[in-house]
Amino acid sequence: MEEAAAKISQDVSSGDLSRRVPIGNAATETGQLALAFNTMVDRIEESFGAQQESEAQARASEERMRRFVADASHELRTPLTTIRGFAELYRQGAATDVDGVMNRIEGEAQRMGVLVEDLLMLARLDQQRPLSMAPVDVLAVVTEAVQAARVTSPDWPIALEVDLAAGPPVVFGDATRLRQVLDNLLANAIRHSGEGARVMAGVRTPGDGTAVVTVVDTGVGMDTDTVQRVFERFYRADESRSRDAGGTGLGLAIVRSLVVAHGGTVAVESELGVGTTFTVTLPLGAQGT
Repeated sequence: MEEAAAKISQDVSSGDLSRRVPIGNAATETGQLALAFNTMVDRIEESFGAQQESEAQARASEERMRRFVADASHELRTPLTTIRGFAELYRQGAATDVDGVMNRIEGEAQRMGVLVEDLLMLARLDQQRPLSMAPVDVLAVVTEAVQAARVTSPDWPIALEVDLAAGPPVVFGDATRLRQVLDNLLANAIRHSGEGARVMAGVRTPGDGTAVVTVVDTGVGMDTDTVQRVFERFYRADESRSRDAGGTGLGLAIVRSLVVAHGGTVAVESELGVGTTFTVTLPLGAQGT
């Protein structure tokens, strides 16, 4: 027994934390020592495992940040290059349409401003900074977003469907950020819908303790690869169209981060040539749990 215990102790000292000393009779002094030894190894193994997990998380976080900074630098470089080019054109006196040049510079500057705001928002969400939480009427938020979209995009018929069979859709959340979720989803639906397409927002309480918000469009739809990647940061299904429309490639990433911060989920279903449906599910409740 003593030789076996000594061998196991040596193995543990060498880093094999899977070894344990046979306890035998726990009522004896030898059994008590074996039990104490095994308990100590259990705690060392648990602590070592937690340290490894923490280090792995830190490495993953560092890698995400590295990719994020690289992507952000690339995205900022594009409007900066455009601004620099038009400014040089104007400085050399080669610009025949000065107003057009100034409009392009202003447009690119605005796009940079939107991109920076989106980057700051994602950084705050990554750092899990607290939101301004209070009871929020989801129907009121969706209604306001739909009304605003109708004003800014009068060529698109935007419908609103409501089914509150299980009561009012009140959640504990940040009204401003939930409005941002709806604004981004509606803007995305309009941006990727062609002439004659329809957009619809829906709110319902299915009776399972959640409020469900949907944004549906009958636009071009997405293929399977795009559906799987649509919430990735800086991912664009149509690179040229998104840039021309002023998209930063961060809108849907922000949607997902904000929904998750509210304890909810967001899903997407799409079919090419048929359309796309985004579904946001939020837990009901007038206060946090």
